[in-house]
Amino acid sequence: MTNIMKKISLMFFWVVLITLVATSCEKMENINKDPNNPDNVPSNMIFAGAQKKVMDYIYDNWFSGRQSLVYSQYWAQRNYTEEDRYQIRESVNNNYFNHFYTIIANMNKVIALNTDPETAGASALYGDNNNQIAAAKIMKAWIFSIITDTWGNVPYFEVGKLKEGVYQPKYDDQAVIYEELIKELTEAANMIDEDEPAFIGGDMIYYGDASQWKKFANSLKCRLALHTSKVIGSKWREYIADALDSGVFEDNDDVAAYHYSATAPEWNYFYDGTFMQSRNDFTITRPFADILKGQPDTLNSKTHPWEGTVDPRLAMFTTQRLSNFVEDPEAEYKFAYIINAGAAGVPIGTHSYIGMPYGIPTANTSAAFRNAAPNWYGAPPMHLKPDFPVPLMTYAEVLFIISEYNGFSVDEYEEGVEASIDYWSSVSGVPVSSAAKAAYLNEVTQQVDAEAVALQKYIDLYMNGTEAWVEIRRTGYPDQLLKPGELSAKISLYDYDSEDNVTPPVFRSYRDIPFTLLSDTKGLIIPRVKYPTNESTLNGASFNAAVSKLEDGTNNYYSPMFWDKRRDDPHPANK
Repeated sequence: MTNIMKKISLMFFWVVLITLVATSCEKMENINKDPNNPDNVPSNMIFAGAQKKVMDYIYDNWFSGRQSLVYSQYWAQRNYTEEDRYQIRESVNNNYFNHFYTIIANMNKVIALNTDPETAGASALYGDNNNQIAAAKIMKAWIFSIITDTWGNVPYFEVGKLKEGVYQPKYDDQAVIYEELIKELTEAANMIDEDEPAFIGGDMIYYGDASQWKKFANSLKCRLALHTSKVIGSKWREYIADALDSGVFEDNDDVAAYHYSATAPEWNYFYDGTFMQSRNDFTITRPFADILKGQPDTLNSKTHPWEGTVDPRLAMFTTQRLSNFVEDPEAEYKFAYIINAGAAGVPIGTHSYIGMPYGIPTANTSAAFRNAAPNWYGAPPMHLKPDFPVPLMTYAEVLFIISEYNGFSVDEYEEGVEASIDYWSSVSGVPVSSAAKAAYLNEVTQQVDAEAVALQKYIDLYMNGTEAWVEIRRTGYPDQLLKPGELSAKISLYDYDSEDNVTPPVFRSYRDIPFTLLSDTKGLIIPRVKYPTNESTLNGASFNAAVSKLEDGTNNYYSPMFWDKRRDDPHPANK
């Protein structure tokens, strides 16, 4: 064979070998690809996954059930009350902090896919690029508002910059974060094209309706602006005026709510945490039940602005207790024990809507109190339906914001109460007659002021514990909620003749059970949650700098948010 022939043969050999290797590698790459975790995920699916995940994390039996809903005194735990008394579980605190920032990263991914010229064209197949960016910005602003209103100063500007070498983001001042969130919402609303969809598939809040996303951006802007009403002069009014001009919610069809399914695994996490995990941990509190019943708190000498007026939403928010309970006519309140030879007592009373005493030690959560309160496991209320639509923001809330913006105007306040009743009636399936609604509206509109608006907003915010907790800290209302040290229950103690089954028990005395704390909050309903302990090791320098700005330079529960002025005045006025 000539040298030329040898060279040709050798070249042919290498071409074949390279081709075989390349083909083999290509096949190996295909074999090693996980079909459940593709490299290129459509932007609408990233948004849908992040949207559901954040709803599952916030509205569940942990972040809501054992934190914001108990901080807001809607719920009490029936068995273990440590979180009700402000003792958080560090593992839970760490996990949620991390989860929320992971979801922020996913929203940033949606924005990047629709911004980068190399991916924007493909992403446009799933909705208008600008509308997708706007919806992701709106969700980011909502999530960040919950993060900062829970922990205070938190990482914001340096989040998501790993590729730029930022591994330990600094904590930004909450006031600055608020300015940026309002700016982001303004930009998001302005960039929306209402003639184009936001998403084609995947969006379980507005099903891709760009017009409704715009209304949500402006309504959320009003909420955040109102949060600052005690501290930034008249600027908050300018923000709200601008949002109203751009367009906010107009009726209950605009409510921002995540629509769960009745089938697994798409059902809501209140249902999952109760029935799939077999946890009968929660029920309505005594303070909230009393507010809905129009009942004053005689234990703490507190009045009720609509005393004797039963709220039609009572039967929407909770079910009646299952066990018989005979009321003690001698007791100053609705709870009593019969003490018999040192054994656990039995309750006495008859009312069918008696809430659980709030903030009492675990040792006092006896069967007597549990049997007096509604058993949601046995008789599930609306939020324990698997497809309960969890609201992020209601139309009624927007009306209450406008009422306060207008100096507590009567018209928007009355419209807000009516919208709230109509909305919750629709969600719960509990009807309210026109006559009953009119009678209730007549009673609650006799005097419209800061307390009336705050109390009605508090009632409407049921199941949205994060926002209710903000409003409690911002306004100091409702007054009917328990402050640390106030009485949660009063037990009647009786002497029983253990050898005589005929002689009635003899009343001996009362024993008070106050709302007691496991963490110091300076006598206030909890102002914040401590920073997660993981941050002290993973982001030590930034963590220490943030802690140094807290009251006493410690990672505590009592340092106020920048908008919380309750130390200066129990009910601070707007600027």
